[in-house]
Amino acid sequence: MESPSWVSYLTAWLATLALILLSLRFRPRRKLNFPPGPKPWPVIGNLDLICSLPHRSIHALSQKYGPLMQLKFGSFPVVVASSVEMAKAFLKTHDVIFAGRPKIAAGEYTTYNYSDITWSPYGPYWRQARKMCMTELFSAKRLESYEYIRREEMKLLLKGLYESSGVPIVLKDRLSDLSLNVISRMVFGKKYTEGTGENEIVTPKEFKEMLDELFLLNGVLDIGDSIPWLRFLDLQGNIKRMKALSKKFDKFLEHVLDEHNARRRDVKDYVAKDMVDVLLQLADDPNLDVKLERHGVKAFSQDMIAGGTESSAVTVEWAISEMLKKPEIFAKATEELDRVIGRERWVEERDIENLPYIDSIAKETMRLHPVAPMLVPRMTREDCQVDGYDILKGTRALVNVWTIGRDPTVWDNPNEFCPERFIDKTIDVKGHDFQLLPFGAGRRMCPGYPLGIKVIQASLANLLHGFTWKLPGNMTKEDLDMEEIFGLSTPKKCPLQAVAVPKLPLHLYSH
Repeated sequence: MESPSWVSYLTAWLATLALILLSLRFRPRRKLNFPPGPKPWPVIGNLDLICSLPHRSIHALSQKYGPLMQLKFGSFPVVVASSVEMAKAFLKTHDVIFAGRPKIAAGEYTTYNYSDITWSPYGPYWRQARKMCMTELFSAKRLESYEYIRREEMKLLLKGLYESSGVPIVLKDRLSDLSLNVISRMVFGKKYTEGTGENEIVTPKEFKEMLDELFLLNGVLDIGDSIPWLRFLDLQGNIKRMKALSKKFDKFLEHVLDEHNARRRDVKDYVAKDMVDVLLQLADDPNLDVKLERHGVKAFSQDMIAGGTESSAVTVEWAISEMLKKPEIFAKATEELDRVIGRERWVEERDIENLPYIDSIAKETMRLHPVAPMLVPRMTREDCQVDGYDILKGTRALVNVWTIGRDPTVWDNPNEFCPERFIDKTIDVKGHDFQLLPFGAGRRMCPGYPLGIKVIQASLANLLHGFTWKLPGNMTKEDLDMEEIFGLSTPKKCPLQAVAVPKLPLHLYSH
């Protein structure tokens, strides 16, 4: 008896499918061409090659393996861009592919489960957050409306330095107070570096310690982030510290939001006075693509306070430190300030465009001492090719701006502090010139950079305009310790102690 025709057709179809599958299985695949790098060990990968200053370890490795290098941190591949061309490939050419963020413990435990701007994954929530930053929180109009705050706090800093004249001070403490006061008033509507009595939710000292801890823990190389099956052991104790810090911040931020909501309820047609007000109004907006929850408001507020405090204080401290090693730079800066500003007023933000040497000092400092020497880690969202090398989806990506700032093919005498290199050059820090990326570039560039650069330039200019800076006692410039410590930012290991000697008419310091 003959088989039905459909059985024959089915048999033929299955046979054909089987042949196709077999041919696919045994067809030789293109061999992947990964970037060069050291051979990894089982389990730990290349973590044995990374010291307490990872950017320096990776710099040394890049000198051997080239500007595009692949490492392995535990279970995860890591690609490192260490040249202008490779930075441009990561942050411009393939920006959308490299726009992801790795899921690390700091993002989970200190930013409300990746709810802030820095660590949130690429997607609708992050795109909405970026839009809010650009159009609401850090728009030119809003920053201009807060200029009076920056001016008032600057004058308080200068008055305090005058009152401490002739006495060694820890400069970063004063600069951190300035930055924290400015950003606190802009974000929260008041400052938290002054005691508020017995009912204060956090003391000024505790608040500063919390911010220092936040920056350290967000930059630490945690073993559990590289070897996930070891995370539960918390071998370095970082997760325990992150959880404790998160509780402190949450208690403080709950208090801030309760204060703001109470104020809003008591006033009809309330007009936003600070950035938390703006965020709470956005949270009430039913037309948002993604609803902004209370924990998101807290995460954004914390992000702005931390980011706005550290970068300017660290940069200006490095600038004064470098200039103390080269006193001739003080003389050139003073000549420009006396010529353009005169000696009867302080420097205003609008003056900076007429002070190219001061601007060059700021840029040179950010070249040699970038606040985030490897930027915030990124992660590839799909497979791609860069410079002929294969980079797979899920690969972590670092841009080592510390190395780029020392590239002898880009900079003459790259290890020398030389502001003159920027005179009559159009290089800026807005993410368009890939040889100078203190705030990053592309989609995930720091959204608060317009504020950061204003505070850096104005505070540096006024410190140089109003004071002569000296080292204390018999200390010489050769005694200056120029080592750094590593975190999400990279401040001096030994905070600078210096003596400020007033040089302007006395009446300027009291107004």
